[in-house]
Order: sequence, then structure tokens, then C-alpha cells
Amino acid sequence: MRFWFHPLAEMELSEAAAYYEDEEPGLGYDFSIEVYWAIRRAMTYPKAWTALEGDIRRSMVRRFPYGVLYSEELDGILIVAVMNLHREPHYWKERI
Repeated sequence: MRFWFHPLAEMELSEAAAYYEDEEPGLGYDFSIEVYWAIRRAMTYPKAWTALEGDIRRSMVRRFPYGVLYSEELDGILIVAVMNLHREPHYWKERI
């Protein structure tokens, strides 16, 4: 199984990693690794999380207040958003 990002989700990941890296050297890398593991869990168990809306599910990122929102597609998963859980919760709906 493979995964790919919605362009705005990829930008969210990059911006969040840069923010954490500015806060403390190495923390952006740690954030990226945790996001990667959230994606791996979603790929391994794509139906493990409750659907938020339609077929969009959220795999939680450990250590950071983020969730990876994704949809299961025929050939993998589409990452719809790398969402900060402390911000506007429904902004990503325009992407589906």
C-alpha cells in the first residue's frame, strides 16, 4: 500500500515541521517521524479509526497535538490534512 498527500496537506506538514524546528533543533524531525508513524498505522489498519465525515478518518500523531486525516483509496491512502487539533476543526472539508 502507498500514500500520497493532498498538496495543502503536504504544505501543512512542512510548515508544522519548520515551526517545531524553530522552537527547538531536532523537534521538527521528531514531529515528521511521528507523522510518518501515524501514516504507517493508517496504512496498516485503514479502518481502525472512526470515520469523521464520509470516508475521512483520523490517525492521531503521538507527542504532538496533530491528527492525520486520510481516506482509503483503491491503491493506498490519500492524506487530506495534517491537522493541528487546537485549530479550526472543519477547514479541511473543502478538500474532499
